[in-house]
Amino acid sequence: MYLHRYKRGLIFLAVLLPLLLVLAGCGKNSSGGTIVEGKVNVITSFYPIYEFAQAIGGEDANVINLLPTGVEPHDWTPRSQDILNASKAQLFLYNGAGLEGWVPNFLKGLGNDAKVETVEVSQGIDLIEADGDDGHGHGEEAEHEGESNSEHEGEAADHHVDPHTWVSPKSSIVMAENIKNSYVSVDPEHQEAYEARYQELLGQLQALDAKFTEQLSALPNKEIVVSHQAFGYLCRDYGLTQHAIMGLSPEAEPRAQDLVALSKLVKEEGIRYIFFEELVSDKLAKTLASEAGVETLVLNPVEGLTKAQAQAGDNYFTLMEKNLQNLIQALQ
Repeated sequence: MYLHRYKRGLIFLAVLLPLLLVLAGCGKNSSGGTIVEGKVNVITSFYPIYEFAQAIGGEDANVINLLPTGVEPHDWTPRSQDILNASKAQLFLYNGAGLEGWVPNFLKGLGNDAKVETVEVSQGIDLIEADGDDGHGHGEEAEHEGESNSEHEGEAADHHVDPHTWVSPKSSIVMAENIKNSYVSVDPEHQEAYEARYQELLGQLQALDAKFTEQLSALPNKEIVVSHQAFGYLCRDYGLTQHAIMGLSPEAEPRAQDLVALSKLVKEEGIRYIFFEELVSDKLAKTLASEAGVETLVLNPVEGLTKAQAQAGDNYFTLMEKNLQNLIQALQ
């Protein structure tokens, strides 16, 4: 009898151990990965770039996203394993425009033997100079990143630049082309495949852009109040005006007088919703909404997926479609 129980225990362990190993790889750092021989290995700094790089790279690429699921990118910093992976990769794709303050030290950590090509995918976008301090010294970061052949980050050394380029489909079109060109640069043998997959992604982004243009232009109201100043490109490209509770970073705390002024604005302009985000605290947005007597809605800056969104199969396009529907609800 004891022998039978012992054998059952061994069988249970034999089944359980592989499952535990799989679950261990699906935790907080599930966005991580390993270098794969025979493919173009691509390291991306956060979610939207990861999605576009996967779409364009297809079967020819192994794309590893640095930012874990459910983590907001403004204050995240990479681990030693991330630096090791990047040192063995062919491409490192990051947004730039002041978003990833860790990039200069990250690149220094790769070592002199690393052959990874570094690409700032926001190049070519007309960047927005933002008002106020973001609380994270992004101007200082841009000054350092200007040493790594950036075309426009030197401008950010004297001004705070809004890094949230991808929130506008128009800007995402530019980013997608930069990603495609980076693939062709390091792997010209598969240029035709990269071009074909890029054209498919481009068609999706153009359709999304057209939908935002058509549906937002028809709305009578244009003023939105948001958690943090992440929607400058979206507003510029589609004729809206944002009023942010916090600065460029969701950790840049507002002043009491700013909240009072926003509450007054909400009441005077007849704004019916305060937008909040899912990766950061909604406390201030809900406090302002309660004081002003209005409701809240989600407006997602698509800086990353929550675990629930990842499990549900959400992506850049589904989240942006939800954004559009919520904007329509708030502004009609």
